Amino acid sequence: MTTVMVVEDEEALALLLKYNLEKEGYEVIIESRGNKVLGQVEKYLPSVILLDWMLPELSGVEICKLIRSKPDIKNIPIIMLTAKGQEEDKIKGLSAGADDYVTKPFSVPELMARVKTNLRRAPVINPVAELVFEDIRMDLVAKKVFRGDNYVHLGPTEFRLLKLLMETPGKVFSREVLLKTVWGDNIYVESRTVDVHIRRLRKSLNEFGPDYIRTVRATGYSIDNHLVDDGDE
Repeated sequence: MTTVMVVEDEEALALLLKYNLEKEGYEVIIESRGNKVLGQVEKYLPSVILLDWMLPELSGVEICKLIRSKPDIKNIPIIMLTAKGQEEDKIKGLSAGADDYVTKPFSVPELMARVKTNLRRAPVINPVAELVFEDIRMDLVAKKVFRGDNYVHLGPTEFRLLKLLMETPGKVFSREVLLKTVWGDNIYVESRTVDVHIRRLRKSLNEFGPDYIRTVRATGYSIDNHLVDDGDE
């Protein structure tokens, strides 16, 4: 299904856009906070982005420039939504990397037509289908993990933890970052919950080979090919 990301802090407008886009058969992701947009784009790889100019924390123009600076997402079409109708504002938005520019208030049918036009120009983004570290292989399509020829049964949380670690081997993730990324901003859990799930992950993986999950004392966790643990906290 084609995914459209709506970046809009006006809740009523965001919901209106979501309703109309879903009527057209699109999957819709809504984000209202400017400083969260880049991470969401990298996570979901939308086919097109509807980006409001005026956002809390980070403006649409700044977000546009950030997206265009990232090789993996720089070609995603961006339609700027703004109440700024002056020609110099339009030039500023397009110069920042926007593909199209729609001034509020706008006609919903016209916006839907703009979305379709930009989708026809959009490149096909093939997300990573597999992650490999040493003898550990993650099939991200089938949501399965193998160690050598052995199937490793993981729960959903352990799967997400392993995926994050394997995306950047050697990088140490703090418990706070792991909580925020794996559990989400709006769910409160104790930081020690991370330790519990890491132990479960280790137990499942280590049944078939050496321990590649490293505990960095007082800091967090990473995955690398050392075989000695720094000590769990």
